[in-house]
Amino acid sequence: MSKYAAKAYRRKAYWNEPEMGWWERAYLFEIIRGLFITSRVFVVNMVKWMIGRKGALTTYYPEETRWDYAAGNRGKHILTRRPDGRPQCIACNMCATVCPAKVIEIDAAFDPTDPVHPKYPARFEIDYSRCVFCGLCVEACPEDAIRMLKEVPDLPAGDRDTMWITKEELLNWNPRSDVAKPYPAAGDAPQSRGSH
Repeated sequence: MSKYAAKAYRRKAYWNEPEMGWWERAYLFEIIRGLFITSRVFVVNMVKWMIGRKGALTTYYPEETRWDYAAGNRGKHILTRRPDGRPQCIACNMCATVCPAKVIEIDAAFDPTDPVHPKYPARFEIDYSRCVFCGLCVEACPEDAIRMLKEVPDLPAGDRDTMWITKEELLNWNPRSDVAKPYPAAGDAPQSRGSH
C-alpha cells in the first residue's frame, strides 16, 4: 500500500443532527405534498385571474411597475443640470472613487471661462453590466450632481457593450435641474482675496 493512499472522508457527526423518519425517507409522500401546495397556489391564482382580480405577484413590465417599490428605490442614474443646461458635475471623481464596483469613468476637462468651478466632465460613463446599485456615488457627490431615480427602463440587454451609459444619456434621459446646491450664476462669482 502506498503512503499516498486516500482515506475515505468521514463527516463529523453533530449531537443535534436531525434524523429522518420513515415518512421523510420514503420521499414519495413529500413529493406529493409539494405538488399539492404548488397546485393549490396555481388554482387560487388562476381563479383570481379569471374573475378579474390580479393573482400572484406578476407585473407586466414595462407597461406596469410594481406598486411596492420604495420611494427611495435606487434605479437608473442621472446627472443634474445647471440653469444653462451643462452638467452640475465638477469632475471631482468622488463618485468614481467611492464606487465599490469601479464602474464610473470620468475624464475631466478645463473651462477657463468658469471662475467658480473650472473643471467639468468631458466624459462621464457608467458600466451597468457591473453596477451593484448601492447608491454610494449619490451619497459621495458634494454638488448633488448625480442621482438615482426609481425607474430602470431598458436595463436588460443581450450585449454588455450596450450597457455603457454615456454623459448624454445621463443628462437627457430624465433631465432635472432642481439641485440641492444651486450652481452660482456667472455674475455671482466670488472675488479673489487680492482684488477689491
